[in-house]
Amino acid sequence: MDECARWPQELQDVDRSDEELRCWVAERVRRLEADGRRSADTHLLPLQLPAEWGIQLYLKDESTHFSGSLKHRLARSLFLYHLVNGHLRPGMPVIEASSGSTAVSEAHVARQLDIPFVAVVPHGTSARKIALIEAAGGTCHQVDGAAGLGREAQRLADECGGLFVDQFTYAERATDWRGNNSIAVSALAQLALEPHPVPRWVVVGAGTGGTSATFGRYLRYLRLPTGLCVADVENSAFFDGWVQGDASVTTSCGSRIEGIGRPQVEPSFVPGVVDRMIRVPDAASVAGARYLSQVLGRRVGASTGTNLIACAQLITQMRERGEEGSLLTLLCDPGDRYTDTYFDDTWVAEQGWDLVPWLDALQELLPLQGG
Repeated sequence: MDECARWPQELQDVDRSDEELRCWVAERVRRLEADGRRSADTHLLPLQLPAEWGIQLYLKDESTHFSGSLKHRLARSLFLYHLVNGHLRPGMPVIEASSGSTAVSEAHVARQLDIPFVAVVPHGTSARKIALIEAAGGTCHQVDGAAGLGREAQRLADECGGLFVDQFTYAERATDWRGNNSIAVSALAQLALEPHPVPRWVVVGAGTGGTSATFGRYLRYLRLPTGLCVADVENSAFFDGWVQGDASVTTSCGSRIEGIGRPQVEPSFVPGVVDRMIRVPDAASVAGARYLSQVLGRRVGASTGTNLIACAQLITQMRERGEEGSLLTLLCDPGDRYTDTYFDDTWVAEQGWDLVPWLDALQELLPLQGG
């Protein structure tokens, strides 16, 4: 034929391909992948319990990430998610509602990608936290109260043509739980040569819900008998929402244990992958952080203390039933971020917390030695 065949009628055909945009996104994905390749895996630390118990306890030390916490994985995953879904484009600043470790980690990642970053934080956020965010290249936008941080972040993003990355909505879907950047894949691989390579329990806290979703999905995908236990804190809606099967549960105030607990059940919390929840009093969380800090010879944050208390509860019950096995939990961030709070006796007393009974109980129920 001298010419191409014709369609019976004209097709609607709109081409919005943008080679410049594709190149911009590809370069930022490359930088994220390069950051991952430069980063060594985080250590799995064994904590020595009495040998006759037949129980091993392991800490995955996420404080060794470049930005200092478990949230480094989340920050990398969130940026990657928004890039490959076409949400993030050249010239758009990134906005997040966070005054803690997530903002610090996202500021680090944004700087690597040459993207402006703004953290929406409440007035009264400690100068130390603001300094960490700013040292990582971020800017802090302070507002009255913590309850409306998300709404203010979205308003600011709309006003400046930016992107509200919204960790509490996107954490569970942004994380590739079977492969790239997955803490579950990493931790279970590290257990392979241990006495009990398939843990009886994995214990994590819930802030966004992304970490519990990652572990819960992966454990089911591998068809393992491991139980997933989420340790929650006072003034958090996750525990009651899970127990009642009601995602609309709220609380009247926020968590005092930074990084975990929320006044509402966040969209990224996936209740169906959780086997058990333990609510830990705030005084116990702080006592757990101090106790573990003495064992390790370096300070850990209070959310790690929450995890430790839940592990102590599970280990006590395993011993009562004569069970042996292993437990895996997380060291979420370093305690040097909390010198003027959880490790300050005056500040702790002002909260009305008595740590002594919890410290005594830990020494009896969980006599630990370092790895």
